[in-house]
Amino acid sequence: MNTTTLPTDDLKKYGIIESDNSFSKKLSADDIQKFLQGFTIVADNDKSRITFQLTDNNSRLNVNLYERDKKLDEIIEKSKDKIQYTDTFSKYNVNDKKTAAQLAWTKTVFVFDEKINKVVELDMIKNAPELTQMVAERKNADEIDTYKLELQKLKNFLYDKIDQYPEIAKEISNDMNIVSREIDSVNNISPDEKQISKAGDSDIQLNVNDRDMYEDANRHREEEQQEEEQERPRGFRR
Repeated sequence: MNTTTLPTDDLKKYGIIESDNSFSKKLSADDIQKFLQGFTIVADNDKSRITFQLTDNNSRLNVNLYERDKKLDEIIEKSKDKIQYTDTFSKYNVNDKKTAAQLAWTKTVFVFDEKINKVVELDMIKNAPELTQMVAERKNADEIDTYKLELQKLKNFLYDKIDQYPEIAKEISNDMNIVSREIDSVNNISPDEKQISKAGDSDIQLNVNDRDMYEDANRHREEEQQEEEQERPRGFRR
């Protein structure tokens, strides 16, 4: 783990490192350790999300902006009673080299975990087996049926993207296989397990939920986008 090549200017610009080169007090020692090991810091604000990850042997800060289809506060509140599904799309649909599009999109689930008495967010692909188990353990027929429907919608979405993103078609196919396995798992849930009252490569993301960090990052990303637009030769569009 290399800490001597940290992009300190960028880290300061986004409020991750203070002016004295110490990490923000909003991050715990464990958060910092994981961040230096390649895990992702996530800052949410309303429908917006921004992620920070160190790459290239900790010499470069990768920053991505996303838009969620629902407000975070509403999702969390509703998930205390019923599982919530949400889509998040990248605001900048180009890869790091800006030469081809990438599938910068995620579908996540917010579910109340009774074991830890907390609402957790799970990725429908990265956390697929864990999520399927949680849905089955809740023993709610409506939620199981909805989960199966969302898995099928996810599979259809991925299928439609294979031709659109040929450079990552293999990765998309792998994701489709994961989703297909979970659909089979849901189909195999026994009737007894569904006896329920109807009343009712992976990164660990560090949910900062910090409005100031998000707004600073969002402003800087928009400034960079404007600079790129100004520097681009006239007559060309991306």
